[in-house]
Amino acid sequence: RMETDCNPMELPNNTGFEEDSDYRDFEGTEVKDMRLEAEAVVNDVLFAVSNMFVSKTLPCAEDVAYINVETRERNRYCLELTEAGLRVVAYDFDQTDDRLQTPYHETVYSLLDSLSPAYREVFGNALLQRLEALKKESQS
Repeated sequence: RMETDCNPMELPNNTGFEEDSDYRDFEGTEVKDMRLEAEAVVNDVLFAVSNMFVSKTLPCAEDVAYINVETRERNRYCLELTEAGLRVVAYDFDQTDDRLQTPYHETVYSLLDSLSPAYREVFGNALLQRLEALKKESQS
């Protein structure tokens, strides 16, 4: 279970996590590049929003990436993706607002579910269609 009240920006820069092998993933490689992770997030839910893409303006790094999303309600958000999860950092594309203290969400599904009723409906319908298709497959 992930806590939502930790702000990683308050952590000191010299935590030493990079050198500590306990903080590597299972293949023994360094923490994955967040830009690749962000691309995967976008590809996963693009069908259920109006527009979504990895920011080309804000800097991506090993530990952070920014994703712009426009919901079907036409609301725009800039999301920050870190090891802590995803959170809204601005109410427009390619922006960050340090005064915004929004909670982290473990998944993009959870975050979009909280922001967009239309996302919830589209995603739920897609899930139902997939289940129906699986049901038909198992009956044939």
